[in-house]
Formats: sequence, structure tokens, C-alpha cells
Amino acid sequence: MSERELYCDTCEGVEPFEAPPCADGHGADCPELVCTGCGAAVLVTTFTFRLARRSGRHRPATRRRAA
Repeated sequence: MSERELYCDTCEGVEPFEAPPCADGHGADCPELVCTGCGAAVLVTTFTFRLARRSGRHRPATRRRAA
């Protein structure tokens, strides 16, 4: 079991969190962590996403208007 110190909302302070035995096979890199003080669980994960790109061909024409 790996151990990290994180802020726990339930305990309202920094507490040690540990990764419980992982049934999914993540080992020490399991995204589930449990507070050793109160037992609250958190899920720590990262995600990636693609940014939409604008195509230069379909830009709307800019028009100036007189005031």
C-alpha cells in the first residue's frame, strides 16, 4: 500500500491517504485513495482531450461598419 498526504474534506485537514488493495490490477498506481483518519474515499485521475481546431478556410469575413 502506498501512502500520500492530501487534504481531507471530512477531517478538515491534511491526512495520510493510502491506496487499498486494488482488484483492477493497478498496484501502487491505483487511482482510488482512502483517508486513514475517517475512511473517506477519493478518486485521483487524469484525462486528456483534444482541442477543436479552427480551419482557416471557413473564417467569416470581417466587415467594418461606419458609426
